[in-house]
Amino acid sequence: MKQLLINFYEAFQRLDAEAMVACYHPDVVFEDPAFGVLHGNRANNMWRMLCKSQESKDFKLTYSSVEANQNTGSVLWESFYTFSKTNKKVHNVIQAQFKFKDGKIIEHIDEFDLYDWSKQAFGARGRILGKTLFFKNKLKHRANFLLTNFENKQR
Repeated sequence: MKQLLINFYEAFQRLDAEAMVACYHPDVVFEDPAFGVLHGNRANNMWRMLCKSQESKDFKLTYSSVEANQNTGSVLWESFYTFSKTNKKVHNVIQAQFKFKDGKIIEHIDEFDLYDWSKQAFGARGRILGKTLFFKNKLKHRANFLLTNFENKQR
């Protein structure tokens, strides 16, 4: 399973969404602070969207601390990019937790400091609003709105 996680992050470094989603079980559940909980193909489409997004132009990813057994795994990964909405540089540190089923990733949870991210991505506005429930809900709504639009354009 360790090699599966390495394959996932090496594909992510190349922004190869199809190789990433090939690591996912069809019934995968993904969760993070930006999108909330996504199931199955919607989680796959999130990676497809992110790999094609404006942020991918100067995107860089590193990963380390890859741990896995037959049932669970974890990876520490970092992303570096310019947030297209504000043109601000972002360095996000993410702790990922995984569960496996049938040789694939069935559960993927990314945890990161949303307030730290908001300060980098939005500057002063992020410092003021980044800890509020309003900001968290607005971000999830916007991320899922963009994902739905992406999915609709793919049809």
